[in-house]
Amino acid sequence: MQHYNNKKIDAGLLGKIVLARFLELPLRTFDRLVTQVELSTGFDALRPWVTVSQLEGAQVEHDAGEAPQTQASPVLGKIHDMKNLYPGTGASRGLMFLYHCDSYVREYRFDEEGVSLMMSRPDFPAELAGVLRRLRLINTRNRLTHALMQAVLVSQAAYLRSGQALALLPMTQAEISARLRLESNLSVVADPGRISRLVRVLSIALPNGETVPMGGLFPKPRQVHCHFVDHVIKMEKVWMLQEELREPLTDGAIVAILECEYGLRLLRRTVANIRHDLAIPDYRSRSQRMNYLAATEGFTALLPLTHQALRTAVPAQPGVYEIRAALVSPASEAKAGWFEKGAPPGPHSVVYIGSTGDLRKRLGDHLRGSSDNVLLYNHLADGAARVRFRLISEGWRWAERDLYRVFCETFGTPPLCNRMSP
Repeated sequence: MQHYNNKKIDAGLLGKIVLARFLELPLRTFDRLVTQVELSTGFDALRPWVTVSQLEGAQVEHDAGEAPQTQASPVLGKIHDMKNLYPGTGASRGLMFLYHCDSYVREYRFDEEGVSLMMSRPDFPAELAGVLRRLRLINTRNRLTHALMQAVLVSQAAYLRSGQALALLPMTQAEISARLRLESNLSVVADPGRISRLVRVLSIALPNGETVPMGGLFPKPRQVHCHFVDHVIKMEKVWMLQEELREPLTDGAIVAILECEYGLRLLRRTVANIRHDLAIPDYRSRSQRMNYLAATEGFTALLPLTHQALRTAVPAQPGVYEIRAALVSPASEAKAGWFEKGAPPGPHSVVYIGSTGDLRKRLGDHLRGSSDNVLLYNHLADGAARVRFRLISEGWRWAERDLYRVFCETFGTPPLCNRMSP
C-alpha cells in the first residue's frame, strides 16, 4: 500500500534551499549560467524592465587595462597592491581586487513596479518567471561575494600582501557575517551558512601569483596557532644548522618562544596537541633523526668559490660538495621562497648539492657557467658564493644521494638549484 505525503514545502524554505545550492556552483558553471540566461529569449523579453549593470565599486581586469580573460577562470580574481601599481599616489596604501570575468560582477537592476504589474497578469509566462528568479539569484550571489571580498581586503590585508601564513588573523565566518550585517549596506542576508557555502567554491590570486582558497582566509584561532607552532619547529632546523641550538626544542621551549617573539600565549599541552595534529614527533624523536648538520660532519670549512681558491684549496679528487650563495636582501630571499619553505635563511643559503670525480674541475665548470645549470650560474655571478666539500674515494654518488635526502628531510624542500634528485 502506497502512502502519499501531501505536505508541500514552504515557499520560503524552498527559496533558501535553491539559493544554498546556487551559492555552491563552481565559478565556471556560474559563468556559463549567466551567459545562457542573457542569451535566452526570456531575457530579451524582459529587457524593457531589466538593466544590465556592474556592481558598484567592482573592477574587472579589462577595465583596469589588464589583458582580458578569453574564458571563464576558476579563480575569482587577483589582488593587486596599489603601492606597487601606483607608487607615490594617494591610493598607494590600499589593496585592489580585480575580478577575472564580467559575470562575477554582473548586477541586474529592475523596474520593480513594471515587473510587479507584468507578473500580476494571469497570462504571465512561467518561462519569464524562471528567468527573473535566476537573475535575482545572480544578484544575490555577486553582491554577497563582493561584500565578502571587500571585508577580506581590510581584515586580512597583511596576509594578502605577504602571503605569509603567520600574518593571518583569526576570523571565523560567524565573525565576518556579523561584521557584514553591521558595517555594510548589503541588501542580502549574509549569514554564516551562506558564507560557508560560497567560499567553498572560491579562490583568489595573491599579488605574488599564489592561488589560495577563500575559505582559508577565515581561520579559527586553533588554525592560526598551528601555523606558529609549525613555523617555530621549522626554524628549529635552521637554528641547529647555524649551531645556535644543540638539540630540538621541547614543547615548553616552544611555548616560551611563542610568547617572547610573537606575544602568543599557549599552554604546553596545547602545543603538544597541535604537534600531534601536524604529525610532528616530540623532541626526543626529532633528536634521533639524522639532520643535515650531522650529515655534513667532516666537511671542510666554507671557502670562497673563486678560481684562485679552486687552484689552491680544492683538490682534483672525488667527493661531495655543497654550494652556498649570498642573499643580498630579505626581499630576494622571500622571492626565492626559501624562508617559507624552511631552508636556511642566513646570509648564505645552501643552493646546490653535488658530487663529482674531480672537485676542482666540476666546481670550475659551475663557476664558468659551463655546467648546464643557468640558475646556479646566476647565483654564482656576484662572486660571493662559498663552497665546502668532503673527499670520498669511492661511492661519492651514493654519498650525494644520502646528503640530498637528508637535506630534503631536514628543510622540507630540495636546494634551489638542484633541478632533480641525484
